[in-house]
Amino acid sequence: MYPVSDEFLKAIESNARKYYWTGTIVTTNHMTYPFGNEDIVKGSGYINRSACGSSEIELGSVYAAELGITLFSSVDRYTLDGAEIKLSFHLILADGSEECIPMGVFEVSEANRSAKCLELKAYDYMLRFDKTLNIESSSGTPYNFLSTICSSCKVEMAQTQAEIDALPNGKETLGIYSDNDIETFRDLLYYVAQVLGCVCQIDRTGKLVLIPYGRTAAEEIKQVHRYDSTYSDFVTRYTAVSSTNKITEESEYYALPVDDGLTMNLGVNPLLQFGLKTTRARLINNILNAISVVEYVPFDSNTIGNPALDPMDCLTFSGGHADATKVSCITSITYKINGKHSLKCVGKNPKLAEAKSKNDKNITGLLNQVEENKTVVYDFVNVSPYVIGNSPTEVLAITFVSKESTSAMFLAEVLLDITADEEQKQISGKASYEEESETEDGNSVTEQVEKNVIYSFMDKTHPSLQVIYKQNGEEIDNFYPTDICHDGKHILTLFFPISSVEANSENTFSMYLKMTGGKAAIGETQIRATISGQGLVAGIGDWNGRISVTDSFDDIPINTATFGYNGFIDTIADIFPRIILPDIVESITVIPIPNRGFTFGALNERVTAVEVIKTFTMDAKRPGQYDMTVIEVNEEAAFRMICDYSYVSAEEEINCGQMQHLAVDTTPFERVESQEVEEC
Repeated sequence: MYPVSDEFLKAIESNARKYYWTGTIVTTNHMTYPFGNEDIVKGSGYINRSACGSSEIELGSVYAAELGITLFSSVDRYTLDGAEIKLSFHLILADGSEECIPMGVFEVSEANRSAKCLELKAYDYMLRFDKTLNIESSSGTPYNFLSTICSSCKVEMAQTQAEIDALPNGKETLGIYSDNDIETFRDLLYYVAQVLGCVCQIDRTGKLVLIPYGRTAAEEIKQVHRYDSTYSDFVTRYTAVSSTNKITEESEYYALPVDDGLTMNLGVNPLLQFGLKTTRARLINNILNAISVVEYVPFDSNTIGNPALDPMDCLTFSGGHADATKVSCITSITYKINGKHSLKCVGKNPKLAEAKSKNDKNITGLLNQVEENKTVVYDFVNVSPYVIGNSPTEVLAITFVSKESTSAMFLAEVLLDITADEEQKQISGKASYEEESETEDGNSVTEQVEKNVIYSFMDKTHPSLQVIYKQNGEEIDNFYPTDICHDGKHILTLFFPISSVEANSENTFSMYLKMTGGKAAIGETQIRATISGQGLVAGIGDWNGRISVTDSFDDIPINTATFGYNGFIDTIADIFPRIILPDIVESITVIPIPNRGFTFGALNERVTAVEVIKTFTMDAKRPGQYDMTVIEVNEEAAFRMICDYSYVSAEEEINCGQMQHLAVDTTPFERVESQEVEEC
C-alpha cells in the first residue's frame, strides 16, 4: 500500500469525497503535454495491475501494468511512440488541503486518433525486460543477477542489496547451466524472483520491486464501501512444493510436516540446478516456507476505490456475508479513472484439488540430451566485476560433461580497461651550442661547446597481460598467451582446443589472468566464453567431492640485504564442526485418577485424634538459647518468629562503572515465599 496520511484514509472512506486526476505526456523528443481531469473522456481511463494469473497463486510473476485512456487532445499521435505517461491522483482533505499520490509511469505502445479524441494504450517498465538474453552459464547471488538485469534493461531497483539479501535465499550463490529455456531478461527475472519467494512489480515511480507474500492486513473493506462481492467458502493454502531436477531427471517433492494443502509447482528452474542435493533441498525448503504463509480467501469485489492500494496488499472484509477473521490478498486490481475499483484474489480449493500420491509426484523421465552429430554449446557470462593485478585471478570456469571420447573448443572474448603504471625514464645525449667568450685583448670569440646531458620524465609503462589455462585443476604449462598492452580499453580474443576428452567424464576448464606493470578492470557481463563440441551433454553430474579454495594477495617486499630467510612455511587445517544432536523429549499426557470415596471404616485400625495445647512463658530479659536468625525477642511479646528479612548489598570493584553485590543465603529457611529488590 502506498504510504498516505491518516487524513487521506479518513477522506477516502467518507460518504462524500472530492478528487481529480492529472497527468503528463513526455515524448521521446522531450516535448511535454500536461492534461487534467477535464481532458479525460468519461469512462475511458483505467489502470490494471496484476501479481498472479487468473486462476491460482504464483511465484516469480512478472506481469506488466496496463494503462488505457482516451483524451480530448490534438497532439499528433505519430509523435507518441514510446512516449512516457505519468498519472497522479489528487484528494481534497477535510481541512481543505490536498494530498497527491503517483499512480504509475507508463510507456505508450499504441496511439489511435478519432475526430477529436486521442486513444492511448501504455504499459509500465516491465516490458523493458523483454530483451534477448545471451547468457546460458553463469553464477552469482540474487542481487548480482538483479543488478545485471536492471542495468542492462535501464530500470532502477527500488530495493538495496541489504533488502535483497534479507529475502529467502537472498545470500545464496545461484548458478545457470546450459540447455535452459532462458531467452530474455524477463525470463531470468522470473526465475530469480521465484527463488526469492517473491513476485515482481514495477512500483509507482517506475522502479523494480520484489514483494513476498504476507498476512498483515493493510486495510479493512467494510460492507458500505462495496457495490458487490463474491467470496469463496474455502481458504487457499500451500503445504508442499515440487521442482524438477534435471540432473537426476526427477520431480522432487518437499512438504511441511502436515501436508494437507495445495502443491506449488516450480517446474524446471535453471537456478535450482546448482550444487549439492543438500543445497538444492535448502533452497527449495526456504521457498516452501515463504509460500506457506499463504492462507487467503479468494474473492472478487467492486468497491468505491482506494487508489493507495497495490497488488500483494492483504485485506480483511467485514459486514454482509464476509468473514472478518479471514485475510485475502489483492492479486489483481483495476483502477477505473473517476469510477469504481475492482479487486480480486485468485486461488484454488485444497479439498477439490486433483489428488496425487507421493509416487505420482516423484515422476521420472525428462530428457535424453545426447544425440549423434549434435553439437552442444556451454556458454559463460560473468555477473561479477574483476580487477586483475600481478597475482593470477580466476575469471571464468566452465564445467562440461562428455558422453563419449571427443574433443572440444574454447572461445572467449574479454573487454578490459587497462591502467598502466607510471615509471621514470631518462634520455641521455650530447647538447651542442655556441658559447661566446672574451679574449685578453678584449675581442669576442665564439666557440662550439658539447656537453653530456640527461633528461628525466614520467611515462606510462606497457603492461603485460598473461593468460593461464587450467583443466580439472591442473595448469596447462606449455601454452601461455601473452599480450603487451597500453593504457586504455582493450579486447582480448582467445581460442584453445581441448583435445582428448574422455568418455563419461566431467571436466572443468578455467582461465586465470595476470597483469604486470599495471591493472586491468573487467566489468559485469564483459566476459563472453563458450565450450562446444560433439558428444557433450547439457548439465553436470553429481558433486565429485572436490573443494577448490583460492586466495590472492599483493607482493610482500623483502629487503634481502638486511633480512635472511630459508623459506616460508604455511599450513592448512580442516576443522569439522561438532555436531550437537537435539535432546530427546517425550511428552506424557495427563494420567487420570478417578475419584474414590474415603470412609473411616476403610481403615484396619481405629484412630483417635487428641488435641494437645502447650503454653510457654518466656523471660524477655534472660531468653533461652534460640537461633536468632529465626527468633526475635522483644518487650511486647516474649518472642516471635521472624518472617521478613532485609539484606543490604555491598559495593565491589569492577573495571569500568559501579557494581553492587547482594548475596542472600537461603539455606537456614525451609522455603522463601517472595523476594523484593529496592534501590536506595
